[in-house]
Amino acid sequence: MTVHFIGAGPGAADLITVRGRDRIAACPVCLYAGSLVAPEILTWCPPGTRIIDTAPLSLDAIMDEIAAAHAAGLDVARLHSGDLSIWSALAEQLRRLDRLGIPYTLTPGVPAFAAAASVLGRELTVPGLTQSVVLTRTSGRASAMPDRERLSAFAATGATLAIHLSIHVVEKVAAELVPFYGADCPSAAVFRATWPDETIIRGRLADIPQLVSAKNLERTAIIFVGPALDAADFRESALYAADYDRRFRPNGAVGGVSS
Repeated sequence: MTVHFIGAGPGAADLITVRGRDRIAACPVCLYAGSLVAPEILTWCPPGTRIIDTAPLSLDAIMDEIAAAHAAGLDVARLHSGDLSIWSALAEQLRRLDRLGIPYTLTPGVPAFAAAASVLGRELTVPGLTQSVVLTRTSGRASAMPDRERLSAFAATGATLAIHLSIHVVEKVAAELVPFYGADCPSAAVFRATWPDETIIRGRLADIPQLVSAKNLERTAIIFVGPALDAADFRESALYAADYDRRFRPNGAVGGVSS
């Protein structure tokens, strides 16, 4: 018996990986993260699957379900939204499984920030402007932020910020960032990227709180801040320059075709 943790992607069912889909189709037990996982994904469960919404469950109750499946020798598909590597409560589950001696696998998924960037139609790193993306959040009831991980500390780098789980305090976010990026810095908020009710808000750092308030967005959104969101006048990367010598194109390209 194995517990297969699966990143189910940001919303749209067809953004799950092939491996994730196949894992789901092979497991007689499926635990999924409530409204954060597209219901279409559950149609890949085999007939007779025990399907459990973990939204109302405590961690103890979730582990009880996994332990029962383990005792019965039944593989479990454990679905989390987005990707497993950030804000998934994965670490605490793995720690308990390690203590119980229950094996598991991890299948990554498309993270929410990547899906949101795609619907914005933007690259978050632009040559000569910014080459770093900071994935962060503000303190919430479930998890406080370490004091050293302040927005102002990240803002001082000038990187593109992808701020999760913070749409409810967007006014505070903007106020903290304006001294570093300026009131006119390009900003955006993306609500439920790739879902049917996807909402995209574009603006400037100073006015993004009012734009968000007008749309009444209160959860499941990412705030983006940084000059890369509206970049037009920037130098092109040397990667595809005709005279750029690299491993797969030694001595540059000939007639625009790699040699």
